[in-house]
Amino acid sequence: MPKLTISLAQMNIALGDVPRNMATMQRMVTEATKRGSHILLLPELWSTGYAWGEHKALAQSIGSGVFTELTQLATQNKLSIFGSVLEKRGQEVANGAPFFAANGRQMGIYRKIHLFRQFNEDRYLQAGNAPLTMDLPWGATSAAICYDLRFPELFRRYANEGAVLILLVAEWPLERIEHWRALIRARAIENQVYIAAVNAAGQTGETVFGGHSMIVDPWGDVIVEAGADPTLLTGEIETERVKEVRTRLTALDDRRGDLFG
Repeated sequence: MPKLTISLAQMNIALGDVPRNMATMQRMVTEATKRGSHILLLPELWSTGYAWGEHKALAQSIGSGVFTELTQLATQNKLSIFGSVLEKRGQEVANGAPFFAANGRQMGIYRKIHLFRQFNEDRYLQAGNAPLTMDLPWGATSAAICYDLRFPELFRRYANEGAVLILLVAEWPLERIEHWRALIRARAIENQVYIAAVNAAGQTGETVFGGHSMIVDPWGDVIVEAGADPTLLTGEIETERVKEVRTRLTALDDRRGDLFG
């Protein structure tokens, strides 16, 4: 598959309102399918937002609720879908992002490793402890959630694992949106990898999220970027460009692993 079409569902998330968010998600799936997309990315906690206090009641286990719905939608639309939700894990709740292939199969789930204390995630959520790289038809594909973007070690690990594409889902506030824009390009440039990043947009609860979902290529060029309003953004990538860029500039080969691990 030389070219890959990716859609980013830059949603305005209704806090704690699962039916409303599900309806928005379903519209995005329909439109992404019409555009011939291979992958649809949904924002961080797209079905609930940061609904603290209700988080345990809203959390759902793998194989139920939103997980079942996404399986069905992926299969019906022949569309891979990736986004994070409140995942019930025994007595705990995680910020879990399942990846559903176009045949409905769950290829893996990434649980947010770095919890954002300023949003009280550490009080309500169980941290993930395993990075995720999946072997997919277009090449090795890795996953991250929001605050993870500030930790370059995770992205370098993914580059070392051969990732050609990193999927990033977020609820990133408007007040720090220039950090978002700068860090996505930095992670793409330093790891010579595509990054497809979707953010929420508009007000959810007391926070205004900044949008600016984007796809960045391994040279750091922005392929597509949204503004601050809710939208469905679509762009196309060619994964062979990763090899081209890494051959053109051999920074990953020249890194002193003997000194830095």
